Amino acid sequence: MARLSPGDKAPDFELLDQSGTMVRLSDFEGGKLLVYFYPKADTPGCTVQACSVRDARPDLLRLGIAAVGISPDAPEAQDKFDKKHDLGFPLLSDKDHAVAEAYGVWEEKSSFGKKRMGIIRSSFLIDEEGKVIQAWYGVKPEETISKAQEALTMGTK
Repeated sequence: MARLSPGDKAPDFELLDQSGTMVRLSDFEGGKLLVYFYPKADTPGCTVQACSVRDARPDLLRLGIAAVGISPDAPEAQDKFDKKHDLGFPLLSDKDHAVAEAYGVWEEKSSFGKKRMGIIRSSFLIDEEGKVIQAWYGVKPEETISKAQEALTMGTK
């Protein structure tokens, strides 16, 4: 699976959010977007990651950055996750993992000696024109926000 690099055009997406609203990459044109992929709603690592995005939203919005989370969970599971943790930003359902594949985050994983395909926790900072500013594959849940902030303070364009 090809991975994205700074300067690459971000793959387009059109996915349902937790409320059943269709969300597209083009909806964010003209502003920056933090897109992060997580394996499963309401698991410990995914909760840490989502809550860190929730807590940083005022700072992100001040910088003109919107945020969306993407996982293979159904919109109903995303909705429960959102409500349980009062997240307040779009959680997108990529049930067939086509968007995850396009971003290079759908890979073989090994757990307890068994191999299976799944999401590699990753995040992407996308600019106003839909190009990747920075891509982080295998990011730790608690580093999603700090890595994005670091990329912005370094003046990466």
